[in-house]
Amino acid sequence: MNTPVTIPMPEDKNSQILHTISAYGKKLLGFIRQRVNNDADAEDILQDVWYQFSSVVNSEPIEQTGAWLYRVARNKIIDKHKKKTESLLDDMVVHDEDDEEGISEFKTILLPETNTPETAYLRNLFWDELFAALDELPENQRQVFIWHELDAMPFNEIAEKTGVNVQTLVTRKRYAVLHLRERMQQLYKEILED
Repeated sequence: MNTPVTIPMPEDKNSQILHTISAYGKKLLGFIRQRVNNDADAEDILQDVWYQFSSVVNSEPIEQTGAWLYRVARNKIIDKHKKKTESLLDDMVVHDEDDEEGISEFKTILLPETNTPETAYLRNLFWDELFAALDELPENQRQVFIWHELDAMPFNEIAEKTGVNVQTLVTRKRYAVLHLRERMQQLYKEILED
């Protein structure tokens, strides 16, 4: 009696993509939602991540899929917020009048007219440090900072959305800024001393 032999077929790229979406989709969307203004922006960013994933998975293997997806999501969020960098730099770096030249130099490094690998690296380093520092904050401080600074949402709108009074929101943002200043000051010194 012959027993049929089943030969496993290699998994095709489409089923790999579908499996990855099902395994990471909800958590990745939650990660993005915590860092953007609204669900529409979060879904747009997630779509960009899936598009990039489908392009890359067809051309090269990805060893650590989860880490790769979160890195791409973080980069997409950063790209969305890059236009806010200049005012954010003013808030993040404490300086005295004698250090105006240092602040200008720091802004020139992070907001150059030309894009070089070095300036791109430093910009990404800035955003990585900022998001790492944001992740250290209590959720209510982190969220009000993101909404107000990165998404340019007025305090009145945040108060309406959350049910928290404006003064409490201002206080939470202040604590967030103090923490972020301390963290970003270290980066500022490291960049300018190199």
